[in-house]
Amino acid sequence: MNLKKIVIVSAILLFVGSVLYIIPAFFYDVDKLNKNNPIPTSFMKYRMDQWKRDGVNKKIRQTWVPISQISRNMRLAVIVSEDAKFWKHDGFDFEAIQDAFVENFRSGRFKYGASTISQQVIKNVYLSPTKNPLRKIKEAILTYRMEQVVSKKRILEIYLNIIEMGDGIFGVQEAAKYYFGKPASALTVTEAAKLASILPNPIKYHPNSDQKFVTNRTRIIASRIAKIESYKK
Repeated sequence: MNLKKIVIVSAILLFVGSVLYIIPAFFYDVDKLNKNNPIPTSFMKYRMDQWKRDGVNKKIRQTWVPISQISRNMRLAVIVSEDAKFWKHDGFDFEAIQDAFVENFRSGRFKYGASTISQQVIKNVYLSPTKNPLRKIKEAILTYRMEQVVSKKRILEIYLNIIEMGDGIFGVQEAAKYYFGKPASALTVTEAAKLASILPNPIKYHPNSDQKFVTNRTRIIASRIAKIESYKK
């Protein structure tokens, strides 16, 4: 087989493989998210597989609570830190995507993300943490479909219950108990800001640490919450 035929066959196989990978995204029953709590998530299973490979005896710590039992401070903290346009967009923040594209192009690598809370829910519930174009396409399809049938309030509730917040700790209820000895319903502005500050890397960062990243980000998040609350007065 000459080089031209090899290239053509390789291109066809790549195309077919890509299509087969993406097509299932159109058939996931995302409507189930309205009533069923997706525990364990795909990402939780990924972590458990990691621990098993490494010979680590560890279990997922997660307790589901309705959004009514999560303090307003915590809800505001994740929105102002992760997705300020959450209540307005249809699953995607195109301005943030454009900014991330520019920064990634400048750095020469996939360094900056622009995932909304909705996209993060889809990635955690159904997909893997790998960064590749095909997974992002699949994520986009599922995010769009979810936004059509699941309310914003329910999407936020799912997010707050499944996000990784420490080594083996998932969801704000377990995080609040582990780090502050209280339920998520009782979190103060500062405590909520501390928890939200570690979301970019909850394994590396600790909410009660004096890590510069955590202290700076906590201050910024708390300031944004205070600004929002001041508008109500």
